[in-house]
Amino acid sequence: MEPVWQQDLMAARAMQSEAGLRVRRRIFRQLAESVLYEGIVTPQTETDGQNTIFSLQGRDAEGRRVIYRCIGRRRLTFGRIRLLADFPIIRIDDESEAEASSLRQFVWEALNVPGADPAKLAAFAEELEQTFLKDAVAQYARAQNGAVLRGLGGDELESAVMDGHRYHPSYKSRIGFDHADHLAYGPEFARDLTPLWLAVHKEDSRAAVLPDMTLDGYMSGELGAEGVQALHDVLRGEGCDPADYLLLPVHPWQWRRAIAPACAEELRLKRIVMLGAATDVYRAQQSIRTLANRTEPRKAYMKLSMNLLNTSSSRQLLPHYTVTAPVLSAWLQALVDGDPYLKEEAGLILLREAAAVTYDPPVHRERQEKPLSQHHHPHPSDGSKAGSGHKPVPAKHPLYAAAGCIWRESVHRYLRQSEETTPFYALFAEELDGTPFIDPWLQTYGIEPWLSRLLEKCVLPVAHMAAVHGVALEAHAQNMVMVHRNGLPERLALKDFHEDVLYCRSFLGQPELCPDLPLVHELYELQEERANFEAESVHPLRYLTLGALLFVNLGELAMLLEDKYGFEEERFWRLTSECIHSHQERNGQWKARFEALDLFAPTTRVEQLTYKRLAAQTKGLSHEVPNPLSAFHPNRTLKSREEIRL
Repeated sequence: MEPVWQQDLMAARAMQSEAGLRVRRRIFRQLAESVLYEGIVTPQTETDGQNTIFSLQGRDAEGRRVIYRCIGRRRLTFGRIRLLADFPIIRIDDESEAEASSLRQFVWEALNVPGADPAKLAAFAEELEQTFLKDAVAQYARAQNGAVLRGLGGDELESAVMDGHRYHPSYKSRIGFDHADHLAYGPEFARDLTPLWLAVHKEDSRAAVLPDMTLDGYMSGELGAEGVQALHDVLRGEGCDPADYLLLPVHPWQWRRAIAPACAEELRLKRIVMLGAATDVYRAQQSIRTLANRTEPRKAYMKLSMNLLNTSSSRQLLPHYTVTAPVLSAWLQALVDGDPYLKEEAGLILLREAAAVTYDPPVHRERQEKPLSQHHHPHPSDGSKAGSGHKPVPAKHPLYAAAGCIWRESVHRYLRQSEETTPFYALFAEELDGTPFIDPWLQTYGIEPWLSRLLEKCVLPVAHMAAVHGVALEAHAQNMVMVHRNGLPERLALKDFHEDVLYCRSFLGQPELCPDLPLVHELYELQEERANFEAESVHPLRYLTLGALLFVNLGELAMLLEDKYGFEEERFWRLTSECIHSHQERNGQWKARFEALDLFAPTTRVEQLTYKRLAAQTKGLSHEVPNPLSAFHPNRTLKSREEIRL
């Protein structure tokens, strides 16, 4: 690791570099795009050919009028607004006209609208500035190294692809990390790390495993018998009986920043015992808190609780969601195993969350029961997931949700001969010269044949699970892995279920298999906690499927193919529509359930992710947007490109 002063110098140079300029312009673009798309500010508009000039009016600190001007167009893909990368946002006041350069100034001048909370405006400005710092450092390092994506496997792409969320403007805020932490633990820098291990008293912790496993057996498989013995020897040396404790790994950053400052009493009473490190080394995946085993890649990924805020989402693991993970994984696997299409034809892989341990002492549970009912919000009407990180963490005690681990199966356990993996977010990534990562595959197979194969192998299983089984998954790009042979899609691997499953009990295909959540954790006796998983109607399942799978995932591919190759968005969504429609027609029962889910509805609801960062009241903030599938339903007639956008 470089000396601290060298890290400081690198950060300064990165923010002043050409890479830093591109990052700042990108953040401004995504910020303005989301502000316009979500209707936070109503702009003045004028048409310039196929593009639109948007003028956002605001007020400076002295109350004088300012204008932020940008150029872009509304896309077919869910009516998204995309600004032109070659035309930066311009700030205009009575005295000057220049490129906008201050994100904080933009927030206070343009977004201080009725309903905005001043405290949240300040916090959002910090998230944007931290995103600039973190991404500038990452992109500067990438440019300095001349990093190339092409030819990399799935594990390497977890570090090499560093674009982040393409809609959310604070896509790399990582509030809690300074730039030294960012260099040490950010996935972009591919540093190996070793988790620390704690022993937590069984009276103060909970655990869960898949039905066919035992926790002791699972830990022996992950650590090895000698590894478990070594940790138990440390515990005995502290005068403690290993039979009274559970082993729990924690991220070294989490130990230093969150756990160690708050656990002096627990250490004194030996309710928590620090054991040190084991032998395996790990590397951060895109989510930062999930670590891949570098020593033995077939071993499980560790998802560790972190008191970190990224893309406006807490990265802590709430105890009741943590122990729910194996229960949901077992349920989903049972659905797949009983479905010949998913099991045999699609070959769908579920990377099951096989085991979980969480620090959850009775005093925490007693303190949380009422605060949860006051502050935790269930699904908004758009079907977005409270469990995807947009819920407030209801902690009073500093250790609540601070120590927990979910072990998720490695995709390497499932790969067949010559199969490789690519995370879905890499499908929209570009090389340093602007060439799409997927370009060689498109050149080899052709755009339409490759895309049709992707839709068949990787989109249909998610739609099928929602329609046929009544279970919607948050299938955004970070939760989907394309399994392929030489770039040609073969099948799909899905992950991250502990918070990201939504069902409607009356729409379940096999309601008798659905787990009874109050038996998993007593907090599920609260209706608002069950509502994180259980919707009252089928509509939120449609919103989640369209929103995660298509709006923030495949939609990026649709726009990239048009922008880079002239493969029109209409053609993309027509193929998608035909693929889904053909599948639902294969079986009478499928057809009825697909029609009930109605993925071809004229509109859908998506979260107002930026407005949630500003508004005092955030519950249920979503807006109605056009569904690009609708116009290509076989029973509907397409009139014009413009009609689809309206």
